[in-house]
Amino acid sequence: MKKLTQLFVLLTLLFALPLQGYASSIKTTVATNLGVDNAAVTIRDAKTGEIVYSHNGNKAMRPASNLKLLSGAAALETLGVNYRFKTNLYIDGEIENNVLFGNVYIEGSGDPTLNNVDFQEFSRALQKLGIRSVTGNLIGDDSAFSGNTLSPGVEKEDESYYFAARTSAITMSPNEDYDASTVIVTVFPSKVGAAPTYGVTPNLSGMVVSNQAKTVKNGQKNTISIKRSYNSNRIVITGNLPVGSTSKDWVTVPNPTINTLHAIKTSMMNMEIRFDKTSKIIRQQVPEQARLVFSNESKPLSQMFSVFMKLSNNSMGDIFAKAMGQQQYGVGDLPSGANVMMDYSKTKNISMGNWRFVDGSGLSNQNRMTSIGITQLLYEIQSEPYYQTFYKSLPVAGNKERSIGGTLRQRFTSTQLQGRVIAKTGYISNVHALSGYMKGESGKQYIFSIMIENRANGIANIDKAVTAIMKQL
Repeated sequence: MKKLTQLFVLLTLLFALPLQGYASSIKTTVATNLGVDNAAVTIRDAKTGEIVYSHNGNKAMRPASNLKLLSGAAALETLGVNYRFKTNLYIDGEIENNVLFGNVYIEGSGDPTLNNVDFQEFSRALQKLGIRSVTGNLIGDDSAFSGNTLSPGVEKEDESYYFAARTSAITMSPNEDYDASTVIVTVFPSKVGAAPTYGVTPNLSGMVVSNQAKTVKNGQKNTISIKRSYNSNRIVITGNLPVGSTSKDWVTVPNPTINTLHAIKTSMMNMEIRFDKTSKIIRQQVPEQARLVFSNESKPLSQMFSVFMKLSNNSMGDIFAKAMGQQQYGVGDLPSGANVMMDYSKTKNISMGNWRFVDGSGLSNQNRMTSIGITQLLYEIQSEPYYQTFYKSLPVAGNKERSIGGTLRQRFTSTQLQGRVIAKTGYISNVHALSGYMKGESGKQYIFSIMIENRANGIANIDKAVTAIMKQL
């Protein structure tokens, strides 16, 4: 009996040695590349969920866009992979001699993919009814969402940039990246010394442009700046544009609902639907007497999800949160969406500790998550029916194809590392994060989460640490 006991102890020690070796070498790697106090790291066996290594694993850290791992997973379960955003078109009044003596209403539910093609569908729906002219107003019902349209913590100087866009129940996207609540301004050179020309996609959308730029000779430096003046609908173009070059940038709109209605009205007029000179663009709920004449549906959530994760689309994250809040609590605001995310975490038995969410994008400095909790989420979700949608949406390291590599396409690019890290990136001021799945040198799959604060060269140091850790596993 004594010999059996000794043999059991010996075998236990032998099996424990590799894990102890991992921990020791990984500890050195973490301390060297990521620091000690301002870093949180957890690594799990992807198959068993066993924690291989953890440093400050229960420390609440700012997750930046790693929060999208949670808001995205919660959206897939709460809304469903087949969920579609609906934008409804209503009219009231009477139609006589191709004239609608009444109003046109747009009722939104937050579709982040709504674009000019959809606007044209609205026009065709009116034309099928024989409408060629409207005497009333174009009215937007954005009551599905409430609260502040701006994500908490967005700095004044960032409000012009696409990553800090406002979100409402009626918004628009200028392209297939689904950067909701933005327009794209492209600047083209003209004659040397003259102001360049410009184009706006989908259209001006109620904005005005102040073009203060100048065309300069070929070979000179391109110094074009395209920004929206704070708290206004004025886009200012400044700087020099050399002949033979162009410049393009995304600019947020100050009022997504109103600006989208302007874009829709412009599209309708381009489709030869006239509005009376007295017609206005206003926000108001659809009255009971209005008639539904067309319903536009977005593509299913599963088909837009990859753009959300691979390109780390902030506006989509906040829209998903508001949509979840509306569905579960009847209130389409960020606090309600955060409550749904908390509920989801509890159902997955995730160790949340002092987690806190105030948005769905991770843009706010008020969010808090732990690396142990994130890795537990990534372990638990593997058994969900929507896991493949979730997993395939994550950026693939070193894959230069933008639709595959996403925000990791220029990281881990060596032949030995390409495709071995499939993970979500995260960045806000003084914060860097990377969480997902990685393949060790042994061929085994691991789940990991790294969050660091106040560390110079954060991306480079995380990549060095992950590369070294993969060699050690």
